[in-house]
Amino acid sequence: MSASTDADAPIPARSERNHRRPVSSWREHHGWSAGASLRRLAARPVGSLLTIAVMGLALALPLAFYMLLSNVQSLGDALGRNQVINVFLKQDQVAGNAQLLGKQIGQHQGVANVTVKSPQQGMDELSKMQGFSGSLHALDDNPLPYVLEVQPQDGASAGQVSHLVDDLRGMQGVDMVQDSGAWRQRLDALLGVGNRAVLTLASLFALAVLLVVGNTVRVDITSRAEEIGVLKLIGASRAFVRRPYLYAGIWYGLFGGLLAVALALAIEFALAGPVARLSQVYEGKLHVGGLPLWLLLAVPFAAALLGWLGARVVSAWQLRRAA
Repeated sequence: MSASTDADAPIPARSERNHRRPVSSWREHHGWSAGASLRRLAARPVGSLLTIAVMGLALALPLAFYMLLSNVQSLGDALGRNQVINVFLKQDQVAGNAQLLGKQIGQHQGVANVTVKSPQQGMDELSKMQGFSGSLHALDDNPLPYVLEVQPQDGASAGQVSHLVDDLRGMQGVDMVQDSGAWRQRLDALLGVGNRAVLTLASLFALAVLLVVGNTVRVDITSRAEEIGVLKLIGASRAFVRRPYLYAGIWYGLFGGLLAVALALAIEFALAGPVARLSQVYEGKLHVGGLPLWLLLAVPFAAALLGWLGARVVSAWQLRRAA
């Protein structure tokens, strides 16, 4: 009974080894393909560097435009995109009416804050401006009305602010509403066009990356036609033959993406000095930021995926033609 058990024991172990051998061979070939494709890139440094440089420049341009567009919002805020809406009350409105109306406006949806300015406060501000102090002393009475400074909520769209202005103009006791709605609408329209332009450019340059990698892989496959023919004669599958070229596309994309990130950071560094001086001009109200970390990390991986896709499409087409 014991002898029978010992004789049967090696059989499942041998079967398990036979089952594991294809998986191990598959892993080994993936590792060899990754290393061999990297060595091929290093064997022709000039051609590889030119390909990577073209891809890096193509991917860096959308990043630069994205960085520029993301800072237009900050620039718009510094220039008055979220400028306070001034509500001028009628001359017959007294302090109590102004306070009551200010409290009513503060409860309006889309309003962050309301400040009530008395005629005397307005007169004091005018007297501090150059050229007004002398003429103000000649006035017998204060002609200025109560003014409510209405601050819209952060992130309010142009349509929401326009609706708020219409509501303010319809309130009782309001004489005039001063708002920079036209500037807000122009800036929002500019941001919309910029977002669409960045998406279009990113799509076009992604297509350019696919074409660059595809053409490079096509030339490589053509130059190794005899080698590929020998591999097919000894029974190599198409997946086995094209695997090194897929890894080549991944390496091209990965290095191109890293170069694009480096170029984007270089642009950000080059603009740091002028941006700091511009921020000082606007008394620190202008805050210009760089590219977010998630985008910097995602670009190399996305570029590697594009490289793999370009190599996959072209290598499959080339090998099918050669069959």
